Amino acid sequence: MQQYIERVVDLTEPESNQIYNLTLEEAQRLLLEQPAVAIRGIEGSFALIARSGKTVKMARSLDRPMRYFLAKRQEGPVLLVAARIDTIYDWLKSEGLDGQFHPSYTRMVPAHHVVEIQLVGCPDPDPVYTRFFTPELGTLPPDVERIGEAYIAALDEEVSQWLTRVPSGEPIGVCFSGGIDSGSVFLTAYHVMQKRGMHLSRLKAFVLDLGNGPDVQQARAFLNALDLGIFLEPIETHASTLNAQETIRIVEDYKPLDIESATMALALCRGIRERYPDWRYLMDGDGGDENLKDYPIEENPELTIRSVVHNRMLYQEGWGVGKIKHSLTYSGGLSRSYTRTYAPAHHFGFLGFSPYTRPNVVAVAEAIPFIQLTDYSVGRLYELKGEIVSRGIEKLTGLKMPVFPKRRFQHGALPEDALRRKLPFREAEYRKQFLSLYQ
Repeated sequence: MQQYIERVVDLTEPESNQIYNLTLEEAQRLLLEQPAVAIRGIEGSFALIARSGKTVKMARSLDRPMRYFLAKRQEGPVLLVAARIDTIYDWLKSEGLDGQFHPSYTRMVPAHHVVEIQLVGCPDPDPVYTRFFTPELGTLPPDVERIGEAYIAALDEEVSQWLTRVPSGEPIGVCFSGGIDSGSVFLTAYHVMQKRGMHLSRLKAFVLDLGNGPDVQQARAFLNALDLGIFLEPIETHASTLNAQETIRIVEDYKPLDIESATMALALCRGIRERYPDWRYLMDGDGGDENLKDYPIEENPELTIRSVVHNRMLYQEGWGVGKIKHSLTYSGGLSRSYTRTYAPAHHFGFLGFSPYTRPNVVAVAEAIPFIQLTDYSVGRLYELKGEIVSRGIEKLTGLKMPVFPKRRFQHGALPEDALRRKLPFREAEYRKQFLSLYQ
């Protein structure tokens, strides 16, 4: 009988893991040998794969995309694991296996889960998903002051851990709009650097300026109100450079809001890279809206305030693994859409970081008693984020953080009517453009 040989190809760039408390080998061993809940103890950002015989396990943090594809060969299956769909496709082409490929056949490892695959034959069994991060819901007292203190204390700890690992000579940029999320990340970074005696000349707040967008004025007003205007650096570019097709290729998705956001992220990253060829470290506030449930419910007919406040990590994970609405190809929620942030930064050679994606920060957010604080009032839900974050920032830093009304990144960089002309809101067309990359 011919020997059955399975193969695993790791294309995930293991060296790009940013694990604070373990070596890569220790983290892989933990994944392979310990119960899934042990992965909760890994500090930092990771996309891990480990194998023993026919058993393969994978796990990732919220801020690291991770995909896999199972191809068939006469001698046995080959499991490909990568951050990107096109990386998988290119490898299959090099091996003459691309006839088996379609982008919808790739699978996303959902954030906060260990995925276990048994390479045992044809057909291979379904993966087994085991959650490793299950924050408790609504356990904090309904005291906005105390909640803000706990939430921003967790943010401060994550920013501190990250900054202490940035080489001392490297500059640090914050992708900045003057909104609640980027504003709180900037002020926390400023506070940590000041407290630790780091040179504040290393810090910049980069705001995208496409002309006539409101973010530049908002960013300037935010920092000037705190006497910190010296840190602001607008990155000017022209709206004619925006290219949805380029964004779709880089982000490998087609959801219009994410394509719009990622197009602006690409413009900002390109502008920083052109001005500073050696810049590496960027921070942002992605995940802040998801944590404090600050999205317009009325824009999504699938949602009610009850579904938002009753479902654990709805905006981070979507409806969840094992649910009808969960996409095997894309996962759900921020687990899916974080490519809008990760892919542009990675494409231009930046090491990005958002403290709002870290489990310790998410856990505090999930512990907020949203039902008690809102009594199911949508208006009250929208007010909470500014109150919680601004009070927490004042407690941490002593600074009274300005709070402006919520505005999406893409609507701050370019007036909404101009954005609609440049990036038409048509998901079907974007999907068609994405699929055309593989025809």
